[in-house]
Amino acid sequence: MRRKRFGDDTTEAKIGRDVQDIMRGRPVQKNTDPERDPGYEAFIPEESAPSGKKTKAEIMAEKKAEKKRRKEESRRAAPYVFISYAFVFIFISLIIYLVYFNIYRRDEVQNSTYNRRQDTQARYVVRGSILSADRDVLAQTNVYDGNEVREYPYGRAFAHVVGYASNGKSGIESIANYDLLASHYNVIDRVINEFSGAKSPGDSVVTTLSSGLQQTCYNVLGDYQGAIMVMDPQTGAVLAMVSKPDFDPNTIAEDWDSIVSGEGNSQLVNRATQGLYPPGSTFKIVTALSYFQQFGTFEGFDFNCEGQLTVADHTVHCFNGIVHGQENFVQAFANSCNCAFSSVGLDLGADRLRTTAETLLFGKKLPCALNYNISRFTLKDEDGSAAMMQTAFGQGNTVATPYHMALITAAIANGGVVMQPQFISKIESADGRTVRENRSTEYRRIMTDSEAMVMRDLMKEVISTGTATELSGLEYTVAGKTGSAEYYMADGQIGTHSWFVGYSNVDDPDIVVVVLAENGGAGSQTAVPMAHQIFDAYYYG
Repeated sequence: MRRKRFGDDTTEAKIGRDVQDIMRGRPVQKNTDPERDPGYEAFIPEESAPSGKKTKAEIMAEKKAEKKRRKEESRRAAPYVFISYAFVFIFISLIIYLVYFNIYRRDEVQNSTYNRRQDTQARYVVRGSILSADRDVLAQTNVYDGNEVREYPYGRAFAHVVGYASNGKSGIESIANYDLLASHYNVIDRVINEFSGAKSPGDSVVTTLSSGLQQTCYNVLGDYQGAIMVMDPQTGAVLAMVSKPDFDPNTIAEDWDSIVSGEGNSQLVNRATQGLYPPGSTFKIVTALSYFQQFGTFEGFDFNCEGQLTVADHTVHCFNGIVHGQENFVQAFANSCNCAFSSVGLDLGADRLRTTAETLLFGKKLPCALNYNISRFTLKDEDGSAAMMQTAFGQGNTVATPYHMALITAAIANGGVVMQPQFISKIESADGRTVRENRSTEYRRIMTDSEAMVMRDLMKEVISTGTATELSGLEYTVAGKTGSAEYYMADGQIGTHSWFVGYSNVDDPDIVVVVLAENGGAGSQTAVPMAHQIFDAYYYG
């Protein structure tokens, strides 16, 4: 075998040199020539690392120290990071709220009676006019010897719905205050007025109110205290709203002290939206719907009315003690049989009836721009059978506003959907240009279309064979429900509120009419004839 020459870079020779290097304290070098020593890497002892280079232990120690330093810095920075994120969150929340405010709350705040900045516009703008849907002036500002006077040509007839603009504000005068004090008059004239110190004319508010229907409702209610409301169920437009006792908005400032000091009159209360009354048999709409939701049909219901019904020592009577005899559900509804509906209430129970009542917005906020009260339904199972029987036909502790009953009736007429009620049709500049036009929008579905049709058929039977036959056989069709709600008067005697709720042109509804005449007696005797006159006025003028 050939001997390797001195200097040959064989593996054996290299290992020999490495050993010598280790003995002499020199570092072992890695062979960088893969051809001569592939895969070989010399071991460098940590204790003999060359000067300027770190050992593995030192590197690990530095990494550990760096990690500890960063952790300490992170700990110290944590409060500042939290504060930064908090400010970012607050900023984003503010942006979201500003968007929400400008889309959903702007008009509410601008027109709020608490917004005192609105009235500063009165220094530069003459308050605009309020017009009916048929262009009659309902409120306007005239200037006499430099003095601005707010005038109401129809006086008391529109008192509550149009409202007043002195001694505070109410009605449309309040909800449209911002618009009435805004001016979109010709820009050149506005600039001239601003430089000359003259006022510009404010925008006009065109309402949904019909001056003819409003006057009819006012006359029909006559000397009765109470309320009447007329609305379009398909658009939500309020066509008329009357409340009595009333006041003269032309002299509200002079009459203020006597009005607010009067006892029992409540002239400033809009009874259409704020008056809480026992709904009487109009509430049977709620009970009937609850029964249908529970059982899915009226078939199979059978009741023999003897004029009174006693359960657990509590007796209810049909109105005036009338004996209706054998009835199915449709007949019991048409005849407004208290005894039959007491039995229905006992079958349903408080929880089932309350669920339906709440779906129909009892105890809930209502879509209403004017001041209003929330209707109440407080029945519980523990209240007992007597309370259940009374509540089922609209007595007990249940109370409702005429406005709320109008919304329920409108939903039935409109296939179960409540439209957003509107009092204002559009805003116009003083020179007749449209500034903004309101469109009808859906508020909420409170019953299915099939449920609305079932209720429509029940209400048609009231007109055909029941307590409101005065409205049958006319050139227009009507579906409705009467109510005779008993209450205790101040002297302890029992009085009866007269109710009617209904709508006309049943297959393609035109208007909803709700009448409430305080202490007017049976609904069929007082409220129904009033509704008849209102329907006639709508169709025949």
